[in-house]
Amino acid sequence: MATTVNSPGPVFPRTADIPGSVRIDYCEAGARYLIEGQVRTWTGPCQEVLSPICVAGAGRLTQYKLGHYPLMTEAESLQAIEAARKAYGKGCGDWPTMSVADRIRHVEAFMPRMQAVRDEVVKLIMWEIGKSLPDAAKEFDRTLEYIADTIVALKDLDRTSSRFVLEQGFVAQVRRSPLGVVLCMGPYNYPLNETFTTLIPALIMGNAVIFKPPKYGVLLHAPLLQAFAESFPPGVVNTVYGDGPVVVGPLMTSGRIDVLAFIGSAKVASILKHQHPRPNRLRCVLGLEAKNAAVVLPDADLDLAVKECLLGATSYNGQRCTAIKIIFLHRSLADDFCARFCDALGKLRVGMPWEEGVAITPLPEEGKPKWLADLVGEAIKGGARVINTAGGTIDHTVYYPAVVYPARPDMRICQVEQFGPVTPIVPYDDEQEVIDWLADSPFGQQVSLFGADPQQLSEIIDSAVNQVCRVNLNSQCQRGPDKFPFTGRKDSAEGTLSVSDALRVFSIRSLVAAKATEYNEQIVSKIVIGRHSRFLSTDFIF
Repeated sequence: MATTVNSPGPVFPRTADIPGSVRIDYCEAGARYLIEGQVRTWTGPCQEVLSPICVAGAGRLTQYKLGHYPLMTEAESLQAIEAARKAYGKGCGDWPTMSVADRIRHVEAFMPRMQAVRDEVVKLIMWEIGKSLPDAAKEFDRTLEYIADTIVALKDLDRTSSRFVLEQGFVAQVRRSPLGVVLCMGPYNYPLNETFTTLIPALIMGNAVIFKPPKYGVLLHAPLLQAFAESFPPGVVNTVYGDGPVVVGPLMTSGRIDVLAFIGSAKVASILKHQHPRPNRLRCVLGLEAKNAAVVLPDADLDLAVKECLLGATSYNGQRCTAIKIIFLHRSLADDFCARFCDALGKLRVGMPWEEGVAITPLPEEGKPKWLADLVGEAIKGGARVINTAGGTIDHTVYYPAVVYPARPDMRICQVEQFGPVTPIVPYDDEQEVIDWLADSPFGQQVSLFGADPQQLSEIIDSAVNQVCRVNLNSQCQRGPDKFPFTGRKDSAEGTLSVSDALRVFSIRSLVAAKATEYNEQIVSKIVIGRHSRFLSTDFIF
């Protein structure tokens, strides 16, 4: 059923045409939730989950019904936080006082249980958010790799902390301690991976966690609930589901959330932060919007620039915070670049996520195709054009990629994060125009530079690194490798995530210090040799 961007045609299947290997049953398990170590079944009101994948039947297309999830109330939300607070025990609970080695063992026990439900989770990712089957599998596998890398990083950190330091007549040991109860809220575009890049480091550092899945990408967490329940002490991991204002609002207004780990919009993040009665005590780890630019300089390798810009703008339909969302193109290259870009774009396959080689798939957000169409329509009224064949064509939940040229920086399409397969191209004459746009933009995550002249690149780099947090040379914007710092300036992020940075974000340096007298040295030695303390210890993790 797959077609191409240049040739719109029927893409949605009949039920009988869906291969048996990717078919999915109605997910009754979506009505389960986890609180205080128990996987419970919800009997109250539920929200039905519709796939972005439409299925032909009875003479019309309808979105496939995948399952349902609980519409919890404030009461269940407060139960979850009470369970988390109990598990944390004001910092005296078994989990926060457990040795690093023992916490690692709990996380290691979780990994094979997670692996055991891989196929089910991968299919749910594909059906819930329209991500291609290879990318859904990659998200799962990358998440397991992230967990393994986190364990390695924590062992390294703990080995560094296992020694005592002598400074100005004091002997001390410096380690990292947990912060309390963490509320984790991930995004729909990477509902498993992005959620776990905050949840796992928060857990392994000794915090208790409440996590709320995103609106799109809820059901895929259901197969993992039992794995959490079997791998961690009661109350260390809890889940809440439902409307944000109903279940998240009470968590924040209670003042009992110590860390907010949220990936989404700056508007929602601001609301959540201001709901907390003691915001000075709330630590925030935020991944927010981005408007990452590609800058194509006059001497750029056009084949390379087109390839990387296309990949950056269209991977998972452009629904990535690290996607290239605007291209600044030197006017001397405009005709050649645009022709090559549109030609390459036109060959991309449009279809169902399980079809081989498919690049453009249905969009999960309700009303998103119309929103994108309105955004493009505004640009057209402002003098731009859709320059690729069939660009902007809508087929139910499928939006055919649109290339908008010539766009202007003052157009809304160049100012908001479209988070979809729309690529505005802005011609420029002087690189200062690009630098000014980067400086004035409310976003500051990444930029991609395409060029060859060392002097010209250096001048832009030296300005760009003070506006964004990652400059990509002759390559698309991206998050990985996971050991690299991942963050942003301005409205794009708060806090830094990478395998090692995340461990620090979800903990704080604590130390035990004493004057280096013979009396104190004897006491410290007895504590260490007798292994009386899990904090004051020279145990070495291999």
